[in-house]
Amino acid sequence: MTTKQRSGDDELGDSRWELPPLILHPFADRASSERLLENSRNALMAVGAAPADTTGEELGRRLLESRFSEIRMLFFLGKDLVRWMEQCMDFTGRIPELAGKTIREQSFARLLIRHMPEAVSLKLQGWGVQDAAVLFARAIALNRLYAEPPGYAHLADSFIRHYHRYSDHVFECWQQIVAFREITCANFHFDLYASGEYTKMLETQWGDGMMES
Repeated sequence: MTTKQRSGDDELGDSRWELPPLILHPFADRASSERLLENSRNALMAVGAAPADTTGEELGRRLLESRFSEIRMLFFLGKDLVRWMEQCMDFTGRIPELAGKTIREQSFARLLIRHMPEAVSLKLQGWGVQDAAVLFARAIALNRLYAEPPGYAHLADSFIRHYHRYSDHVFECWQQIVAFREITCANFHFDLYASGEYTKMLETQWGDGMMES
């Protein structure tokens, strides 16, 4: 369904395009990373892989609450990713050289998850985000499943407990429903910003522009 992976695309040659920046909101801060870490600890305790200070029903409840917190956090992360993919589609749709190249949202998802620019990967690691590709895939999947963040009462316990497995399969299904071109950072580049960081950068640029005028 996709083109063969390689360092560049023969049809695109050496051309290189700067995509809109990917701007992440609450997920990009350290507090969010720490909450994901705490959720992981609770999950480990629930399966007996880490010391637990409680057992039985309370531990099961804690696991479900942790997993549900992850679902909501990843859903909102996914909104940022979907918004970025839509912006990229709008950008490439206005470039004549890319017309008819079957570049779709799945192309940009694959770029983000399998061909992430090194600078973006390093920045995510600096934020304490590990396995970013896995998290991004699950975040996109949850946004393909739900138009709004689901409430706890609307989800079965079995889904909450194993949402990560469901999400992995949904993402793969979404990648296969249409033919798309696989693109890499050899031809497409983008920057990554936390929302607060990007706002400050714009404010600085506007301030400098006002001073020059």
